[in-house]
Amino acid sequence: MARQIYADNSATTQVAERAVAAMARSLREDYGNPSALYDRGTRAKKSVEDARKDVARALGAWSSEIYFTSGGTESDNWALRAAAMAKKGQGRHLIATAVEHRAVIETLRQLESEGFEVTLLAPDREGSVAPEALEKAIRPDTVLISAMLANNVVGTILPVKKLAAVARARKILFHADAVQAVGRVPIDVRDLGVDLLSLSAHKFHGPKGVGALYAKAPFNPPPLIRGGGQERGARSGTENVPGIVGLRESLLEALETMEETARRLALYAERIVEGIARIPGSYLTGSPSRRLPGHLSFVFDGIFHGALLINALNERGISASSGAACSAASKEGSHVLAAMGYSEKASLCALRLSLSRYNAEEDASEIVVAVAACVAELRRKKSFAY
Repeated sequence: MARQIYADNSATTQVAERAVAAMARSLREDYGNPSALYDRGTRAKKSVEDARKDVARALGAWSSEIYFTSGGTESDNWALRAAAMAKKGQGRHLIATAVEHRAVIETLRQLESEGFEVTLLAPDREGSVAPEALEKAIRPDTVLISAMLANNVVGTILPVKKLAAVARARKILFHADAVQAVGRVPIDVRDLGVDLLSLSAHKFHGPKGVGALYAKAPFNPPPLIRGGGQERGARSGTENVPGIVGLRESLLEALETMEETARRLALYAERIVEGIARIPGSYLTGSPSRRLPGHLSFVFDGIFHGALLINALNERGISASSGAACSAASKEGSHVLAAMGYSEKASLCALRLSLSRYNAEEDASEIVVAVAACVAELRRKKSFAY
């Protein structure tokens, strides 16, 4: 069997062996109810609280400001709804960027149906939003601003620190979706100046189904999920102890290896960009410099749908993804690329390549060769008839 190259790490990642081992120990030994008073329960509870302390330390937060969730989608939903509902007596205007993840966009649409007003800020051609644009959008009744730290489609890192400063000057709550950024770039919530921040373990080599929400004290997010009163009454449900343990270990390892990983991925990404630039009718999307390490996004002339390119690459042993909708049969292009000013035709033929510390140096050259061959083949077959 040919060697497989995994280049879809912005979607999900290989779980680190260190996290797997820690989770296995938790599953075998600390399976007691964390709310119980017996030894297995108190050990499980200690695992959860140790993880909370380490996640807080990694983000520059207090442990009392960290709440464990089922992942980035829940964290985003909870942050937006908690802030909107807590502040609705002061105003009902919400602001976000037009390039946010669907977890944010769809939650905002739901809040609109409940009487809130939403302004989506148009990005520039690189997928970023200027603080001046945010300043102009703020109204007297604005109570919440949400902006992702790094975009999941094109990889652009947004100026969240500057955007949050605009919000802070107006005493407006600020939420950052940092799902793509945590574990890949340094983050300090105090330095960023954010009030709420979302993360998800499976983006940094942790397990799926577990994440966290940072909520700056003294803001206490109203519960999104009610029941037995876990997470200090804010998020009910028996804690996912093995998942939380896996999140802790994967985050610690990501931080320990971050600098070296970023250095290597910058080298690999440069080679891929240079190689794909030699393909006629190919275009790098997003910021050329302010982007996540190892995250690249391209569009190509002459290809009707990115799914065709993804399938062709898969046949060559390369796992990648498109900037279009998740369904391979979908005719809907990426809302992110559309917001950035790309045509519907261009947004349908996107390719996202995202590497991790598990990628090898030779992967870069093999990816370039495969992409060039697949693009040429699809153009010869007149894939626009798809």
